[in-house]
Amino acid sequence: MTDKELLSIAFDAMQKAYAPYSGYKVGAAIECSDGTVFTGCNVENAVNGASICAEQAAVAQAIGAGRHDFIRIAIVPSRGDEYCTPCGTCRQVLFEFSKDMEILCARADGRYASYKINGLLPYAFHLK
Repeated sequence: MTDKELLSIAFDAMQKAYAPYSGYKVGAAIECSDGTVFTGCNVENAVNGASICAEQAAVAQAIGAGRHDFIRIAIVPSRGDEYCTPCGTCRQVLFEFSKDMEILCARADGRYASYKINGLLPYAFHLK
């Protein structure tokens, strides 16, 4: 699967996001080693701590299907000139499953940058 294809899947997921408070919708598409893709979108809540990030939603979908062999994830925002990078919590969640996962971070205009999770979270917490 190409970067553009994975980003397009994340864009479709972003359209389903629930973001009535920030208006900042995010979609994610996480790819497994065999090419299977799971998606997620952010779900806001009036209690901010109860909100769910798109990346965590995609991981939960995959784990629910018995998968955890992630190789990369695409993250797409609804607006903004900055690349949509994972928050600190999501970086830790992603690192749990792959120490060298590729992260495709898009901007609203479709441009994107590629990072490695260990570059975004160089001193991750891990027990393994």
